[in-house]
Amino acid sequence: MNYVVISSIGAVFMGLFVIFVRMKAAKQPTNVKKIILPPIFMSSGALMYFVPEFRLTPMEILEAVVVGMLFSILLIKTSKFEIRDNDIYLKRSKAFIFILVGLLAVRLVLKSILSSTIDVGQLSGMFFLLAFSMIVPWRLAMYMSYKKLYKELHSLKMI
Repeated sequence: MNYVVISSIGAVFMGLFVIFVRMKAAKQPTNVKKIILPPIFMSSGALMYFVPEFRLTPMEILEAVVVGMLFSILLIKTSKFEIRDNDIYLKRSKAFIFILVGLLAVRLVLKSILSSTIDVGQLSGMFFLLAFSMIVPWRLAMYMSYKKLYKELHSLKMI
């Protein structure tokens, strides 16, 4: 079976998993660890760049990082926190699911188009970097938003 098809199927399953995790996360209070740890864990994927087939040219790096950061704007706009029951919760957003599915669809279309001109290994490296460049700014924005609400919550408790 074609590597592009296999990786696309994997991407669909990962997207569904993220939607499931996001829905479950909205039911429990959040904390700094839940915000910061996912990109730290994901960073281990950068070990792929030790294998020559996954290495990128400077232009491919730039393209992946810019597209990832642009995509992160959508995630940042749909990730809001709220204070509920003296805890901080991630607000549910119906738009988040549609944006996530839309980003996944764009990723699959780009992958099918680019796979004819870019080697599968390099393409995998580009999409990893794109995802990482999307998640890091998103999680940093979530962290800053969380800290702001955390200070607000604890100043309310002092009163």
